[in-house]
Amino acid sequence: MNQRFYSLDVFRGATVALMILVNNPGSWGHIYGPLEHAPWHGVTPTDLVFPFFLFAVGNAMAFVLPKLDAAGEGVFWKKVIRRTLLIFLIGIFLNWFPFIKWDDGQIVGKPWSFITGEGKVAGVRIFGVLQRIALCYFFASVIAHYFKQRGAFVVSAFILLAYWFACVAANPADPFSLAGWFGTKIDLEMVGEAHIYKGEGVSFDPEGLMSIPCAIVQVIFGYLAGSYIIQKGKTAEMVNGLFVAGCVLIFAGYCWDMVFPINKKIWTSSYTIYTTGLAMLILGVMIYIIEFKGWKGWWSRFFDVFGKNALFIFVMSGVLPRLLALIRIPGTISAQGKPNYLTPFGWFYENVCKPILPAEPRAGSLIYALCFIAMMWFFAWVLDKKKIYIRV
Repeated sequence: MNQRFYSLDVFRGATVALMILVNNPGSWGHIYGPLEHAPWHGVTPTDLVFPFFLFAVGNAMAFVLPKLDAAGEGVFWKKVIRRTLLIFLIGIFLNWFPFIKWDDGQIVGKPWSFITGEGKVAGVRIFGVLQRIALCYFFASVIAHYFKQRGAFVVSAFILLAYWFACVAANPADPFSLAGWFGTKIDLEMVGEAHIYKGEGVSFDPEGLMSIPCAIVQVIFGYLAGSYIIQKGKTAEMVNGLFVAGCVLIFAGYCWDMVFPINKKIWTSSYTIYTTGLAMLILGVMIYIIEFKGWKGWWSRFFDVFGKNALFIFVMSGVLPRLLALIRIPGTISAQGKPNYLTPFGWFYENVCKPILPAEPRAGSLIYALCFIAMMWFFAWVLDKKKIYIRV
């Protein structure tokens, strides 16, 4: 019988909480460095959150997949396909929601694609965090189901090397730059420019198709780590193994970084093994202090409730700001004499959080983010208190 690892629940909940925190600053123009993504190559604490969550998805797979394997092919495929489609479609729903918007003083429908006033194409983004989670879960589940643990490791090694080769082969002169990376051209051909993320100033999607393979490996590594934890149980050998493997992967990631830069936005192979190594070390610490030392309490409970309804709380953290953005509160008057409108959350930031330390706007932005995460925690706590767990 599998032993219960409360530390895995805390680890998963912590990643969800941090994902919500970094996605909801008071102002995107005023963020402390550690809470921003690296401009291109390199890694910040924020760049660890998504791969840690995918690693946690793999951990959970290690507990669930044996049951699906035993239930037979029909049950396995029904469960995996259903979950993949639901998460993927929820991601697109979140990108499109609330389907209406303010335009020149009136509410209009939010079209699937359109031409902006500057003559540029725009539309609903197809890719995103949830869509990547869905696809990574699907392919990692299939690989683990058919290749088992040893085969999954071999497939993962092949994917990491193949992706490196693909990047270099597609553009030997400049394979790892924003302009030179080969994946953007394929994403544009597959989904069209209207549905690609443009936050980098150009059409480039950090959750696009061609950077998915190494993210799949992230889930597989989480599955392998979870399987190892189950097999070894709550023993010193298990914790030592996590620490050793984590150190080896971090060292390997740094070495690979010399020729294949650590980069989240194109999810490089070096980034995958480096962040997996860090995830193993942190998970090992959590297992040691929680399972062996029993150091748990309010802090572990805080993160644990996020993990109980992880997907629902993450989706709600995106739905609420979008929904409340339809409510407009008059703010300052522009130079043209027109009112600038604030959303309820925007009003809270401008009138409550920002004035606390007016000389340091980044502090107000962080205070807002902490208030937002506290609100999300309250919702998660209420659901947990009522034993309501929304699964996909």
